[in-house]
Amino acid sequence: MHLFSYLTCHTLSWLLTLCTACCSFSALRADDFQLPATDDGLPGAGPIRRADWFRDHWQKRRSAWSERVEADQNAVVFLGDSITEGVGDDFHGLLPGLKIANRGISGDTTRGMLIRLDQDVTALHPQAIVMLMGTNDLEESAEPDVIAGNLKLIVQALRKSCPETPIVLNLVFPSSASKKRPAESLRKINQLYAKAVRGDASITVLDTWSLFANAEGDAKPEDMPDLLHPNAQGYAKWAAALRPVMATLGLMDTEADSFQPEPGFESLFNGRDLAGWGFRVTPEATRVSARRWMENDPEGVVWPFVDEPVSFEGKSITSDGRYRAINGRLVVATPPEGRRIQQLYTTREFPENFTLKLEFRATPNADSGIFLRDPQLQCRDFPLAGPYKELKNFKAGDWNEMVVEVKDGIARCTCNGEVIEESMKLPATGPIGLEGDRGQMEYRRIRLRIDR
Repeated sequence: MHLFSYLTCHTLSWLLTLCTACCSFSALRADDFQLPATDDGLPGAGPIRRADWFRDHWQKRRSAWSERVEADQNAVVFLGDSITEGVGDDFHGLLPGLKIANRGISGDTTRGMLIRLDQDVTALHPQAIVMLMGTNDLEESAEPDVIAGNLKLIVQALRKSCPETPIVLNLVFPSSASKKRPAESLRKINQLYAKAVRGDASITVLDTWSLFANAEGDAKPEDMPDLLHPNAQGYAKWAAALRPVMATLGLMDTEADSFQPEPGFESLFNGRDLAGWGFRVTPEATRVSARRWMENDPEGVVWPFVDEPVSFEGKSITSDGRYRAINGRLVVATPPEGRRIQQLYTTREFPENFTLKLEFRATPNADSGIFLRDPQLQCRDFPLAGPYKELKNFKAGDWNEMVVEVKDGIARCTCNGEVIEESMKLPATGPIGLEGDRGQMEYRRIRLRIDR
């Protein structure tokens, strides 16, 4: 079939599907969006709320959405409860340029979301689906394994209807035992969520639990005054956490970076592909410790070994999909296993004195690092992952600058002008490397000057 004919047929098919969906919605009445009177024959398990206020709210919101099916096509669908409903139609302007279809219903449970998937989510042919769910189930005394079971059914249904659509699964936000949402139960739900989607590369798990939890695992009043719903500051934190993931999915930050290195500096990353970067052979000592680590925790960290050097000259993505060149950013994507230890190195070594500059942006609790010839300088979401938790200039969810000055085998390292390592000892020569562990890390404007 000629390409034109294929595209024409494909377009007509899609339009026919859209018209069918729109016509079917237009034929529905408000009564068709009523909450089922009983659980009989409904999928899933656990509670469905049926208080009068919830019945009315459910029907009104879903009836209103039925009028927006055509307008909301190909949006990023936010599926959830009152926290999601509070996002509004544009996430308070915090995610500019992102087309959002808000499908949050205050008070909803995972089972309630399961039974409305077809009309509220998949009928919109979403570009991506952002999910936050489970806290209301806990208030209704559902067990964590029941809640996680409904999540599995939701994912299975979405995979059947829209198998290629990326999903961003937010971990359930912390709350308080005073809200019938104790930290221990929420931790268990999040552990089961992560286990349920482990290995699915189309699902990005975002650690929004760590983003909002205090040392005891409860919500922080400065972000959630009622210990359940975010205030403006809380929503700003959530938006900042989502922004890097939306960029990696190609839904934000789609313009190429126009930055040019300062005089005397050369780019180590051209922003378009991974020229000059590759995998190095995994040392035997590393293999021994990694095998022991993985044997002790088979469902924990994954540590792949490299047996032969690999160059990614001219390629925009590594063979395993972990490292990607996207619009000027070198992205270390969130691993589907939760934790996956990998390193990408320059194919050159640098025996001279040098100054290295770069910028990085981390999702909540992300763990990465910069290899300086051999030793690793931790590069993370420092406030949550450490080790430099007291930095005053760090910008969570935004770009931060790292500067490394190497002279006579000693490195002085700063983050946004604050010293994090005063005298880090380095070997005589070696490459520059970027590690991936958990979460997503982005690097950009990686440049180096040889200092004579």
